[in-house]
Amino acid sequence: MANMTILGAGLAGLSTAMMLRGDGHDVTVLERDPAPPGSRLWETWQRPGVNQFRLPHFMLPRWWQTLSADLPAAAAEVLAAGGSRFSLVPPSQREGDARFETVTARRPVLEAAMARAAERCGVVLRRGVRVSGVRLESETRVIGVTTDGDPVSSDLVIDCSGRRSAMPAWLAAAGVTPPAEERDDAGFVYYSRHFRGDRPGLRVMVQQQYASVTVLTLPADDGTWSVVLIGSTRDHALRVLRDPATWTSVVRRYPLAAPWIDAEPITGVDVMAGIEDRLRHYAPGGAPLLTGMVPLGDAWACTNPSLGRGAAFTLIHARVLRDTLRDTDPADHDKVARRFHEATARTVLPLYRATNGFDKHRLAEMDGDVTGAPYQTDDLRWIGAKALYAAALRDPDMLRAYLTVAGFLETPDEVFAKPGVRDRVLALGVSAPQYPLPGPDRAELLRLCTA
Repeated sequence: MANMTILGAGLAGLSTAMMLRGDGHDVTVLERDPAPPGSRLWETWQRPGVNQFRLPHFMLPRWWQTLSADLPAAAAEVLAAGGSRFSLVPPSQREGDARFETVTARRPVLEAAMARAAERCGVVLRRGVRVSGVRLESETRVIGVTTDGDPVSSDLVIDCSGRRSAMPAWLAAAGVTPPAEERDDAGFVYYSRHFRGDRPGLRVMVQQQYASVTVLTLPADDGTWSVVLIGSTRDHALRVLRDPATWTSVVRRYPLAAPWIDAEPITGVDVMAGIEDRLRHYAPGGAPLLTGMVPLGDAWACTNPSLGRGAAFTLIHARVLRDTLRDTDPADHDKVARRFHEATARTVLPLYRATNGFDKHRLAEMDGDVTGAPYQTDDLRWIGAKALYAAALRDPDMLRAYLTVAGFLETPDEVFAKPGVRDRVLALGVSAPQYPLPGPDRAELLRLCTA
């Protein structure tokens, strides 16, 4: 067994810590921000290291299934904290629909529950510790980190510090070649509000695509939920959505989302932009840049959060690391680094590529709505995704095929390979309108924004 140091006590760090602790490793998590208060987490817990801490979150069925299977004590804590059971399938359900069920909550509630579970299983959480760099034994061998207090030694440092990870800068400062990056400014802007009351029933998918905007209706814990309008950062006409009255008048024009705002708002309109899709290459050409440190979750690759895949993505990646360490002696630093990066490329990288591809197409489609030049592409994956979405609105079998992809349970390739799916999607979806759901077109949306 080995001594593991994890950077960051967010969902990624806590999940990874519990998986590794469950295998007998000594695990310490270093976190800059303070511990959660005893109560009123939503109102009082300050997490300046996480800029999306009070923004909408949604946990996909893949996350809940993995958490329940691999970390049942953590799953129980989430439920005990008020996590809300929810199914992606609107009424009426049928046999087999349990796979679309999840439990979800607001980020402060989730993190506090996961932290309790981590400490109960023997993970050491050190909060209020600011990491300032890496410690090296040789030019490329990390043996720990430096902090604002005493240095920390470790057999393996695991970077779970999120999309704003400073690891590349620390490596450069230590003379280690930092990872090359692929960056795509996703170009989305999010206008969101949280509500409290009697939650409306789901009438369609939680993610709804319309002309130049996407609408999310996301359940949370303790009788709360959020509604999000997503536009392009280049769509300057939508900037008026920062005003709660304008935001409300616009959402009311979308019949499937309107019931979700007939409740008590518990926030104003929160705005988030500048979210990028980014991939860091820590093993270019298959050769790791260093040993003794591995990046995990958003610290390795991060995507547009509107698909809700971040937490599930992280759990899958944590499982990859756990399994690598089960099969490889942690003392064999070179082999651990190589096998982890190989498994990441095989298991997690395709999920990132698929999500990044969706982001690019959807943003281009929204920008085409804004300019009046309809987006066209010959990418069969995007054409298939749009057709499956449209078919899902007309056929209960295709709805479940679509939700299998949306819930991160299977890949599009796996779904389309099933008997009859491709033919049914072609029959129902290819000739469907670009935006099948009822709601304002671009012209009406502009009138609402200038009223």
